[in-house]
Amino acid sequence: FKNTQDYAVFLNYLKEYLSPLPEKHPQRQIAVNNKDYQCRNYCNSVILIAYCLMTNHFHLLIKQTDARNIELFMRSFATRYASYFNKRYQRSGTLFEGPYKAVLIDSDEQLLHLSRYIHLNPSPNLFKQPSSYPDYLQHKNTSWVQTQDILQYFKNPLAYKHFVEAENQSSLSIITNFSLDS
Repeated sequence: FKNTQDYAVFLNYLKEYLSPLPEKHPQRQIAVNNKDYQCRNYCNSVILIAYCLMTNHFHLLIKQTDARNIELFMRSFATRYASYFNKRYQRSGTLFEGPYKAVLIDSDEQLLHLSRYIHLNPSPNLFKQPSSYPDYLQHKNTSWVQTQDILQYFKNPLAYKHFVEAENQSSLSIITNFSLDS
């Protein structure tokens, strides 16, 4: 991401992909490399639980409703964003260093600590980088971010805030096996 417009486009694409389509709303056509594609909506296929956007990468915590939904979503989404970025900056080729990395979450404990990791990732600019963290603190209500899978484990948003911001090395040890950044 080179500027705030790049972040805004990325977030707008997430909104388009993850928000329910209004009734009688035709699916949107987009052009990628001079080919027209129908922009698929994934609101019933994947659920975005948490995200953060950094200057050179992003993290999405996604729950799928069926096998392969994340793969299809990520392929479509990444292609569309790369097309935008390449056109805007008059470049060609791949934007991302490789395929996305998916990790199976085996337990509620892993889920909670991964959300913590994602929300702490922008540190020390905790509130400057685009993130779903304000949704969890109820400072924002983004319709296409589903916080209940995480917040159900906490008494209130303040309890989640304390969990995220507490000095806690156990989170690191729990998610060490996730090769998210390597």
